[in-house]
Amino acid sequence: MRALDSYVHENSAAWAHLEELVRKANVKRSSLTAEELDELLVGYQRTSAQLSHVRATYADQPLTARLTRTVADARAAIYGGQARSGGAIRQFFSAVFPASVWIARKQILLSAAALLIPWAVAAVWIANSPDAVEAFAPPALREAYLNNDFEAYYSSSPAAEFSTQVFTNNIRVSFLAFVAGIAWAVPTIALLAYNGASIGVAAGLFHDAGQATKFWGLILPHGLLEISAIIVAGGAGLRLGWSLVVPGDLSRTKSLVNEAQRSVSIVMGLVLVFILAGLIEGFVTPSSLPTEARISIGAAAFLAFWAYVVSYGPAAVAEGHTGRFGDVDR
Repeated sequence: MRALDSYVHENSAAWAHLEELVRKANVKRSSLTAEELDELLVGYQRTSAQLSHVRATYADQPLTARLTRTVADARAAIYGGQARSGGAIRQFFSAVFPASVWIARKQILLSAAALLIPWAVAAVWIANSPDAVEAFAPPALREAYLNNDFEAYYSSSPAAEFSTQVFTNNIRVSFLAFVAGIAWAVPTIALLAYNGASIGVAAGLFHDAGQATKFWGLILPHGLLEISAIIVAGGAGLRLGWSLVVPGDLSRTKSLVNEAQRSVSIVMGLVLVFILAGLIEGFVTPSSLPTEARISIGAAAFLAFWAYVVSYGPAAVAEGHTGRFGDVDR
């Protein structure tokens, strides 16, 4: 019980804060500030992951019941009251979320460039420069990484637990990319570039060793969807920063608040995308399926997501949806 007590002590303040935000939202949803909306969303995501962890690790019924109730209440507060939750959720995913992504499409393209260009540069450089390969790691470490460590990572934990870990980490990275946009978007670009370069280094090492098929077979099944979601979150962060650079006729504060509401819609919608990517990474990537089959599953998820955005986004914008959080009645 000592470990459980420590876990509860470490997280109880955050759970209490989430419960307070839910109570405030239930009294008057519009009373929540943009910062509190962000905290409500992040608290919901974090507590959902913690609920899975508690169920798998501690099997403590009172704590499980509390977190189950907290997560359910937070979900209702985010997606609408229980009496109209079905319609609100349908409208969110058929209009508000795709509209918010479509409106941010230019920034999403910039986000993609910020991640993919460093990826490509690092991969080509490492794959074609023996000196660069030697500089990154001595032969013994490279051999362990290429022949064991990289692949072993995907089966280091039971699939369900690993999926939860991946989901939590992806949410953290995407939220950082989003929130960093407040600082004039510069940290967002730096974070995207760093992550892209890191993947590029790994790609270059595998190509240099003649193991490109192994690398892409482990990256593409989940990476196509996962990286798409991170790029979209980065685009939301860039748009957030741009609202400060060019606020238009609004004050910078009002411009930031308006854009934050739209960006929160993006991050909310990406929760399901990250859940799916985490499931693929936990169950498909390390599976014994042929490489072609694993990549095909990832490609299908990737194409389905972007087909959904392109199909619903323009139509929702044409109907007048702004993509802002809570815009479900237009």
